[in-house]
Amino acid sequence: MGYFGTLVYSEGRWRTGRPTAVPFLMVDVHDSDIATVDYRAADASGGRFYLGYEPRVYFDEPDASVPVDTDAEAEGFARWVRDAVGTEIEPADVRGLLAPPAGVPPTDEVVEQTVERLLLLAGLPIPEWPTDDDAPPG
Repeated sequence: MGYFGTLVYSEGRWRTGRPTAVPFLMVDVHDSDIATVDYRAADASGGRFYLGYEPRVYFDEPDASVPVDTDAEAEGFARWVRDAVGTEIEPADVRGLLAPPAGVPPTDEVVEQTVERLLLLAGLPIPEWPTDDDAPPG
């Protein structure tokens, strides 16, 4: 079983749970295979994309998610990074990390690795991923 959890970057730090301020970046990891990445700017613009697999491909259910326009999301995320973080990145570099709409298997063993590559590209700190030791007893 892989990692399940949601981490949010806002106000200069990572936390678990939901966003408390904008701009924010929210990464929701499902079983270390899918990361749903939501980003919002101060003007409420933003977007969503996936790392690893798109849910519709992973679950083999066409209605599990809308296909991502990877070009538009790569452009949008690059703009968010420039405005929110101050780092200039190339949309093509972002696009290379996004889950392929055709369902080509990812190159990273777990999606957390892809998340870290995206964060390094954006100039953001790497979160401390919770471990099994962090789970409540029982």
